[in-house]
Amino acid sequence: MQSDLFATKNMAQPSPTAGMELQNDKCVKYTVNGECYARQGSMVAFRGNLRFEKKGQGVGNFLKRQVTGEGLALMSVSGQGEAWFAHEAENCFLIDIAPGDSLTVNGRNVLVFDAGLHYEIGIVKGAGMAGGGLFNSVFSGQGRLGVICEGTPIVIPVSQQMPVFVDTDAVVGWSAQLQTSLHRSQSFGSMIRGGSGEAVQLRLDGEGFVIVRPSEKQPATAGN
Repeated sequence: MQSDLFATKNMAQPSPTAGMELQNDKCVKYTVNGECYARQGSMVAFRGNLRFEKKGQGVGNFLKRQVTGEGLALMSVSGQGEAWFAHEAENCFLIDIAPGDSLTVNGRNVLVFDAGLHYEIGIVKGAGMAGGGLFNSVFSGQGRLGVICEGTPIVIPVSQQMPVFVDTDAVVGWSAQLQTSLHRSQSFGSMIRGGSGEAVQLRLDGEGFVIVRPSEKQPATAGN
């Protein structure tokens, strides 16, 4: 049988070592020899002897998720084999986190991660209860994190001299050491006249970076 479908770039190849890699820009392949964690419902194929089980949040994270609506609906993937993960054909990216690193990521953008990484649901300081995506997951430890993004993300450097302001519906993640606060960018008079649609942003100060997606579409929950 002949077709461009069977091009080498589309064919799954055995991996020499365990761990995570990009199958293509829309899918992550994980060669499992032990355990990893993934977004519930994100597995699109697997082969080998693998088990998929719902992962508990822990009491603290469960309570935060019940209050905030944010968090990670996770499953554990254990055994030996290969699994492929994707979500609605969103773009996939791999981030290597080293000891001492700490990254804040919106739960809707997490796809899969190594068991060596630790996460907790953190309330964004200074943001109060307004806006979306303000209760994010803070990752630390050592390992690889697979994230998804609708469209091609924009990574914007943040410096002491140049803070960055981001729409809370567009933000994917940021350096956890950055300071956060809410910023109002329109006057009271503009609000009375119907508003500009850009009333409140998340302000990031310090040294680091912020990742945003080229979309302000209201997100689905992390478990969908």
